Amino acid sequence: MQEPEKIERVASEVSDAQNAPWFGRTPEGQAGAVLFPQAAGGTCGSCASAAASNPNPGAAAAYPFVYALGKIEPRFPSPAVEKEFAQAVGRSATAGLTDKQTLQAVISKREYRYLSRQLCWVLSIQGLETYLVMPRDPLDLELLVQAADATAATPWISCVIGLRGPIAPQQMCNGLMLPIVAFDQIYSFDRQSLIDAIPKPDGAKAEEFTASAGELFDRIMQMTDNAGATDKDRAVNYLAVRYPAIYSLASERHGLNSSLSAVDVRPSPLSSTRKIVEVIFSFSHRSTDVTEKFFVRVDVTEEFPYLVTKLSPYYDR
Repeated sequence: MQEPEKIERVASEVSDAQNAPWFGRTPEGQAGAVLFPQAAGGTCGSCASAAASNPNPGAAAAYPFVYALGKIEPRFPSPAVEKEFAQAVGRSATAGLTDKQTLQAVISKREYRYLSRQLCWVLSIQGLETYLVMPRDPLDLELLVQAADATAATPWISCVIGLRGPIAPQQMCNGLMLPIVAFDQIYSFDRQSLIDAIPKPDGAKAEEFTASAGELFDRIMQMTDNAGATDKDRAVNYLAVRYPAIYSLASERHGLNSSLSAVDVRPSPLSSTRKIVEVIFSFSHRSTDVTEKFFVRVDVTEEFPYLVTKLSPYYDR
């Protein structure tokens, strides 16, 4: 078994080469703030009491980490906020815009930023309302406004990285009771931009590579119960948006007449003081049914997962 120091050294070397995102929007900087700020439309009592009872806001035991892929949409928390928004619309030029485009146009203006602070922000995964999202740093509110951009040709997909807190009280978002996620980072992108930004292997045909990469990304997005809250989900979602080598692998296997048959995640035997998982991609030949497996190790100990070892063949023990 490798020593923890060696694992950390390998992880650092791989991280330098592979962890930089190749797409998406990122904030200018990160600043510390309260774990769960005051909720829109009133004080979230359960949020405040939960944060106060935890002397270490970054402790995973109290606040599980979230690394989720989904769609962010704004909601009105109360009739009063909706009426205030209607008055703002009356003072704006919104002719020809849809209702969603009108909402986006109004809250994007600096003079109506107070409205965006009052809104609820819902992260839906596979069409299901999953989390209420709020920034740990109030300056990152801009990321939510961008993520909900209704004027884009295709809806943004958002990668939300943060801490999961308590269930929202009824008064917070007009009766919508979902777990609250205080995020530190959001990457927002559309599916095609992600696919176009993936480095293509030498000799790969652009059309075939795009089809293979798109299918793999869709498979990850549609994995059962992937709410981005378990170690398995966080590792897979991290690879989907941070490790383009898996898309090159899928394209190569498709070119050899193999199809993706399974994506499995299991604890790594190298885990000691760190929590490391192995993500295994299985490809079965369409004619012979022979299965080949490849894996990559990901450290999911903390809020931000990172690569420990690069993609390599996997052999059943």
